[in-house]
Amino acid sequence: MSRIFGIPYADVYPLYVKKLERKGRTPAELDQVTEWLLGYSPAEVQKLITAGTTCKDFVDKARLNPAADMITGVICGVKVQEIEDPTMQRIRYLDKLVDELYYGKSMEKVLRG
Repeated sequence: MSRIFGIPYADVYPLYVKKLERKGRTPAELDQVTEWLLGYSPAEVQKLITAGTTCKDFVDKARLNPAADMITGVICGVKVQEIEDPTMQRIRYLDKLVDELYYGKSMEKVLRG
């Protein structure tokens, strides 16, 4: 099992926010991406953060968007579409979308619109 699985999402969320804010993106955009990919409203995300939900449980309990398989590319040197473990793939999907925001892609493209 990967080490990331046991990390509370509460530890990861502020890192995503900080990363995106460095490029002028907003927490609302992160919320929009999370809602599109995993089906969580911003209120649900905050509730899961408060509950101490691990990254594994955060993505495993989610309602994955059926269009998530359109997410392709490399994250951490690995093609996300080739990751065999479904939990790790969901975590890396979110990482990939955050990276796309960070690098300036439009929200429409990030959400595969």
